[in-house]
Amino acid sequence: MSSPPCGRRSHEGSTHTSDSDSEDEPKLPLNQFYPYIRCALCCGFLIDATTITECLHTFCKSCIVKHFFYSNRCPTCSIVVHQTQPLYNIRLDRQLQDIVYKMVPFLEELERERMCNFYKERGLEVPKPVMITSPGPVVSKRQKKDNIPQSVFTIPPELDISLLLEFVGAEEGINNYKPLERPYVRVSGEATIRHVELFIRRKMELSPTCQVDVVCGDHLLDHYQSLKDIQNSLGEEALQDGLLVLHFGLVLPSES
Repeated sequence: MSSPPCGRRSHEGSTHTSDSDSEDEPKLPLNQFYPYIRCALCCGFLIDATTITECLHTFCKSCIVKHFFYSNRCPTCSIVVHQTQPLYNIRLDRQLQDIVYKMVPFLEELERERMCNFYKERGLEVPKPVMITSPGPVVSKRQKKDNIPQSVFTIPPELDISLLLEFVGAEEGINNYKPLERPYVRVSGEATIRHVELFIRRKMELSPTCQVDVVCGDHLLDHYQSLKDIQNSLGEEALQDGLLVLHFGLVLPSES
């Protein structure tokens, strides 16, 4: 007597169970994840996801680097990332970027194609992908320090003064000047107030007839004074969170 077709019933039962599990699995639309995988600056999907270490908000690398040209605050929560060098406090978030590429079909391929086109249109060599190599021989900390290249954001030792330039206003009759977008400046202590004035003139696109008065505390500064001398003579009075604070205003030259 042949055995009943239990194998068939078992197969059908297993198929039914698998289909049921697949149907019960929740499926969510991609737009519900937009707050976590899109950049708040460009409103596109994250590319080279980069996180601010101070507040853990994440943006496209190119977007946040451009933002820090004009501000040292997080675009989302406005926290001060770093007084003078906000690029020190950002890190690539490779895990999040992998998640974005897996959630958004073809995004990685499209971005790679766009990058190749960018370099080819400018006649540049397309960078080769970074290869992950197996661990090499153990090296001492001294060897690592000697062999690893310095960060591109290393501050040269001669730039030993951090400035905060605060605009206090312009005299009536002075119009059409450009706001100073970057008040934080790292310069040499040998620079003089004349150098600071020239920097302000260039960045604010001032007329030659406009006079720039620079003040530190209650002291109106002369062109020949160096920043190092000012900091040494005024001491803590001139500093705020380690920054040398200079106030400047725009005035019309007095008629002789």
